[in-house]
Amino acid sequence: MDLLFLFEWLDSSALASVSKAYGGVFAVVQMFHLLAMSVMGGMILVSDLRLLGIVLKEVPSETICENAQKWFTIGLIVMVISGIFMSSAVAMKLYYNQMFWAKMISLAIGVIFVYTIRRPLLRYAHDSINPWAIRMTAISSLTIWFIVAASGRWIGFS
Repeated sequence: MDLLFLFEWLDSSALASVSKAYGGVFAVVQMFHLLAMSVMGGMILVSDLRLLGIVLKEVPSETICENAQKWFTIGLIVMVISGIFMSSAVAMKLYYNQMFWAKMISLAIGVIFVYTIRRPLLRYAHDSINPWAIRMTAISSLTIWFIVAASGRWIGFS
């Protein structure tokens, strides 16, 4: 399915006009985008490193993961909303950028992983789950989100 029409629409939308005309507004939205990415990244790191037994060993992993999930979701919502605004300013450029698509695909994989595999698995008491399943979930999560971050960062270089 070709999404060119969507990017053309976004490029000519009122949102794009605002994002292109008012650099201050763009900078504030970008600040929220970066803050949301930091929140998400921090929650992923803390919860996955706790699942691996590396940090916060004295706090139950269920507590860490439950609280981190709430902030992860808030960060994801803010990141998506601010990302759409920021993308509107350069929609056509992004459409033809392979690293943008790598980021979007890996982001989709990460979100699907969190809400269909990681979250349902960790809903149970962690001591009742096979320790290797927990470790592999944490390693998979760290790997996926590293790819999201690396491909997102690479957009600026391509």
